[in-house]
Amino acid sequence: MTSRAPVDTCVLNSDAPWDEFDPSAYLAQNYRDLLDVDAEILSLMRDHFSRHFADQAERPILGIDIGAGANLYPALAMLPWCEEITLFERAPKNVGYLQEQCDGLDPDWDAFWKVLCESKPYADIDGERTERFHQTVRVEEGNLFELGRRGLFGGPATRGKWQMGTMFFVAESISTSHKEFRQAVRCFMRSLAPGAPFAAAFMEGSRGYDVGNRHFPACDVDEAQVKQSLRKFAGEIETKRLGEVSHMVRPGHTGIILAYGKRNQGRRS
Repeated sequence: MTSRAPVDTCVLNSDAPWDEFDPSAYLAQNYRDLLDVDAEILSLMRDHFSRHFADQAERPILGIDIGAGANLYPALAMLPWCEEITLFERAPKNVGYLQEQCDGLDPDWDAFWKVLCESKPYADIDGERTERFHQTVRVEEGNLFELGRRGLFGGPATRGKWQMGTMFFVAESISTSHKEFRQAVRCFMRSLAPGAPFAAAFMEGSRGYDVGNRHFPACDVDEAQVKQSLRKFAGEIETKRLGEVSHMVRPGHTGIILAYGKRNQGRRS
């Protein structure tokens, strides 16, 4: 029986049952087959990153995917340019899944990679994709809300550390709080270096979602709220609302919003 919070109850990120998040169930629900909406997102993200680096010979040292979960296609989208990619994840079982994938990618991700390979930077590394993923990707367990605080007490500084970043279905899918939604976007953007290209995806109008027999909270956001949350941090930003019937991946949401652009040059935001 699915456990659901009352509609009028605010469920914070710290309240959600992350220790019980089941990556196998999540994969079966979302990524066993390449959905039309994911193919469209991959194409837009692929072209954005390819354009950004078209005139840059040097690869960035560091990339990050925040809240990677059991979704590897954002990391694959960064692979041609990164010498190191951090998969930052809170749920323990998701961390275990990601660590397993670093040792050998499941065939589930071949169809996603094929879409990326329609652009030359990806096609150029097609034969070494698995080995490069193994050498490049590292998994770090942690809480998104603590990301920007590190470095204050002797730990490694993370603000402005990464030269490329992604965050997919995270900020709006970790609590019912709009305040925590904005805070999650802020932590993501502050982790990026000035000028860093980024891509972020959000479920529009989400009221929560089930993974296996557990219910997880979500915050109902629209395209205007996504733009507003990013505007302070993004010198260049585009959004694409995917709201056709073919873009619906589960009951309980009204579309998907993809935002992509470049971190602004100021360090104060």
